[in-house]
Amino acid sequence: MLICSTCAVERDEPAPALCPICVDERQYVPEAGQYWTTLDELAKSGQHTTLMESEPGLVSIGTQPKVGIGQTAQLVVTPAGSLWWDPVGYVDDHAVGAILEHGPVLAIAASHPHMFGVQVEWSNRLGGVPVLVSEADREWLGRGGPNVTTWSGSRTIADGLVLHQTGGHFPGSAVAHWAAGADGRGVLLTGDSVFPNPDRRSVAFMRSYPNHLPLSGSVALRIAAQLGDLEFDRIYGNFNNKIPSGAKEVLISSAQRHAAWSRGDFDHLC
Repeated sequence: MLICSTCAVERDEPAPALCPICVDERQYVPEAGQYWTTLDELAKSGQHTTLMESEPGLVSIGTQPKVGIGQTAQLVVTPAGSLWWDPVGYVDDHAVGAILEHGPVLAIAASHPHMFGVQVEWSNRLGGVPVLVSEADREWLGRGGPNVTTWSGSRTIADGLVLHQTGGHFPGSAVAHWAAGADGRGVLLTGDSVFPNPDRRSVAFMRSYPNHLPLSGSVALRIAAQLGDLEFDRIYGNFNNKIPSGAKEVLISSAQRHAAWSRGDFDHLC
């Protein structure tokens, strides 16, 4: 198994000359060129995982130094078991042990292909946990196996913990709705299907973040309308960036602003 050093998505050997995810217009191959690495190589370089509690029932796990895109994965803990969300591109015994201390893992899922990480390797280390991949994005899988299964629409992980396909960034882009989060007011884990901005008062809707390709206003409004049917007060993105409160209102107003700029409503300011 090889890992792309740019996106940190795993791939069966022999790997192609270029990572298919990175040559897509949403990502990039560095000027220095394609480089494939392995878990052993990363471990020898001092790679390790880091853990912190974002809030009760939500454990954030990252990598130091950054691997690939450098997302922060989230372990959502429920009485029935956990969801391992947006798995990072590195795995070690420290993180595996910490995850299992919270009980069984019910599923591994990513918000979109950039966040696949080494999801099949995580599954193997966690005891054969199901890896849920959106049917619309299955073409981006670099590594298969008996634990991989596809889904569409919505998928219940546990009571009060449901995946919802939104599309947008990728056709299969998804969010996880955790009803018990934020002290019962509800949390959305969005990856970058909906991206919490640094101002913490708005979110972004983009086809490509590094290459600055926006989604259309109509798609932004569609995503906001779909998610507006859910109850939530907080949003976490894929770098532990968040809208700490009032997130539903932020989502709706941000989609309306995005659509207005797309229509040219504010061209007089340019």
